[in-house]
Amino acid sequence: MITFSKVQKQYGPQILFSGASFQINPGEKVGLVGANGSGKTTLFRMMEGTETADKGSVERPARLTIGVFRQDVGDWRGRTVLEEVVAGAGEVGELAKELAELEPLLSHSDAPDFDDVLNRYGDVQERFAGLGGYDLDARAASILAGLGLNQEQIEGDIGALSGGWKMRVALAQVLLMQPDVMLLDEPTNHLDLESILWLEQFLRDCKNTVVMTCHDRDVMNRVVRRIIEVDGGAVRVFSGDYDFYEQQRGEAEVRLAAEYKAQQAMLAKEERFIERFRGQPSKSSAVQSRARMIDKIERVAEPAKVFEQRFDFPPCARSGDRVIEAEGLFKSYGRKAVHAGLDLLVQRGERLAVMGENGSGKSTLISLLAGVIEPDAGSVKIGASVQMTWFAQQHADNLQGRGTVLDELEARFPMDGQGALRRLAGAFSFRGEEVDKPVSALSGGEKTRLALAMMLYARPNLLLLDEPTNHLDLGTKRALLNALLGYEGTVVFVSHDRAFLRALATRVLELSPGKAWEYPGTYPEYVASTGREAPGMRIPANAR
Repeated sequence: MITFSKVQKQYGPQILFSGASFQINPGEKVGLVGANGSGKTTLFRMMEGTETADKGSVERPARLTIGVFRQDVGDWRGRTVLEEVVAGAGEVGELAKELAELEPLLSHSDAPDFDDVLNRYGDVQERFAGLGGYDLDARAASILAGLGLNQEQIEGDIGALSGGWKMRVALAQVLLMQPDVMLLDEPTNHLDLESILWLEQFLRDCKNTVVMTCHDRDVMNRVVRRIIEVDGGAVRVFSGDYDFYEQQRGEAEVRLAAEYKAQQAMLAKEERFIERFRGQPSKSSAVQSRARMIDKIERVAEPAKVFEQRFDFPPCARSGDRVIEAEGLFKSYGRKAVHAGLDLLVQRGERLAVMGENGSGKSTLISLLAGVIEPDAGSVKIGASVQMTWFAQQHADNLQGRGTVLDELEARFPMDGQGALRRLAGAFSFRGEEVDKPVSALSGGEKTRLALAMMLYARPNLLLLDEPTNHLDLGTKRALLNALLGYEGTVVFVSHDRAFLRALATRVLELSPGKAWEYPGTYPEYVASTGREAPGMRIPANAR
C-alpha cells in the first residue's frame, strides 16, 4: 500500500534516516516510535505525500485516501460540532455539501442545464450512498459520543469548546472519514480513560490501515501488531506489539554491546601484535597480513549510550496519620450537582486513584482538596504537618517564564546549587544544552516535565495530581512512576493511563455525578471485581 525504498532524508547536517525500506500493508495496525526529533513527523508527512525523499522513493496508490490527525486544530467557529465533523470527513463530507447545493436546482426543470444537474445529482448521490453517507450524521454522533462529547456539546457551537475538546472533534473527523490509511499523532493525549477504551476498540475493529504514535502502552499493546522504530538515522521494523518490541530491542542492544566489546578486544590484540613486531624483518609479512585484515574488517558501531531517566524524591517530613478528611462535600455548577455529600478519609502513605466518567467531578474534587475552590457546603480538613503540592495540567500550560529552564529552576529553588538543579533537569530529560531552552518556547510535553520537576523537588508529603502523565513520553512516565513508587508521602491522583493506575493505586475512589463509591484495593483488583477498566465500561473479552 505504502512502500519506502532506500529512503534518505536530511535537514541541514542532520540525517534523520538513511536507507529506510519497509512496506505498510492494507489493514495493518502499525506503531511508530522514536525519540523526539528522530524523524517520526517527517515519516508521517512522507506517507501523506506532503514531503519528499532526498534519495530513494515512497510509493503509494494514486487513489489512496489518507486521513491525518495532528496535535493542532484550526480556529473553528460558526458551526455546530456535528456540522464541523461532517464537513471535515473528506470526500463523503464534500459530497454531502454538493448534494445540498444541487437539491434546490432540481425544482427548476425548465432550466437549460437541468439535464446536466440531474445527471450530476445522480452520480453524486450514488457515490454518497456507497460511502455510507445516508447514515453520516448518525455515525458522526456515535463517534463523538464515544469520544466523550454529550448531546448538548454535539448540537452546540464548536467555538464554545476548549482546545482539548476541539482535538476530539478533529479526531472524530478522521474516524468518520474512513480513509484507506489513518495517520494518528498521539490520538489519546486529550482523552479520558473511557474515551481511550472506546477508541482502542474502534481501532481494533476497523478495517482501515492505522499508523500511529502513542505514549499509552496499553493502547499500543492492544491495537498495533507492527512497530516501526526511528532511531539514530536507522529505521527498523519489528513484528508484534509494544511489549514484544521492547523485549526484542533490549535483546538486540545486549547482543550489539557484546559484539562491539568482542570486536574491540580482538582489534586491540591485533594492534598490539602489529605494534610489537612492526620493526622486525622476520615478522614483516605477518604484520602486513594482520594490518590488511583489520583494515578490511567491518566495524561494529559503538552502541549509543542509553540515558535511563531517573528521579528520586528528596526525603519529606512525616505527616500525621489522617492526611485529608472531607465531610459532607457539596459542589454544584448551575443545576448540576457534581458532589452531593461526599465523605472521604485519606490516610498517610495511601495512593488513592480517583476515577469517573466525564462530568463526575474528578478534577473538581482534586481542586476542592487542594483548597483552590470552595465547596458549597461541607468541609475539607488537612491533617497535621501536611505539606501539600497540587499539580494540574494548567500549571504546565501557564508556564510562561521569561528565562530558560535553568533560570526557572534557580528562581524556584535559589538555595540549591546548579549541580543539583542540572541533575533534576536531567532526570526530566533536560540534558546538556536543553537546560538553556527558553521556557516560552517549550512544547506541551516539555512544560509538563518542567512543572512536575519543580513540584516534586519541593519535598511535599502530600501530592494531589490531576492527569500528571498528559503529554509525557513513555520514558518520562516510567521515571515519574518509579519516583512515586519510592515516595514516602501520600498521593491522590487522577490518571487515564492504565499502566500508571496498575502500578500506583492502592485504593480506588469511583465517582459518578453526585455519588461516590470506594473500592478498598488496587486497580487490578478493582478491574477483576467490577469487570470494567473504567466506570461504565466493560472489558472486551478479547482484551482481557
